[in-house]
Amino acid sequence: MLDAGMPPSSRLRRAADFAALRKPTGRLSSECFRIRYRDNQVGFARLGQAVSRRVSKRAVDRNRIKRIVRESFRLARAQMPHVDVLIIANPAAAAASRADLRADLDRLWQRLQRRAR
Repeated sequence: MLDAGMPPSSRLRRAADFAALRKPTGRLSSECFRIRYRDNQVGFARLGQAVSRRVSKRAVDRNRIKRIVRESFRLARAQMPHVDVLIIANPAAAAASRADLRADLDRLWQRLQRRAR
């Protein structure tokens, strides 16, 4: 059985990793999120998040969105291609329910799997 945890190595942390995703990369979007992705050489998918104050002035709302994104990515990570993913929240994400955000993310992960392979 695959360990369902999300180790720190599966998160983008360095500024250089984020900068690489700002260059021409693959893009996907939905109502609540935009995704930029790029193939990586590390052998597994990695996640970076950007949830700015434009999304919501309240830190509690921004943190809720980030927790939902992390959990969704953790569950979908085993089926993902080896890519670095930067997910950028849109202001609509702050008003969406948890179920709506999860459904939106699940659709994006499926599209990413089809596109990046």
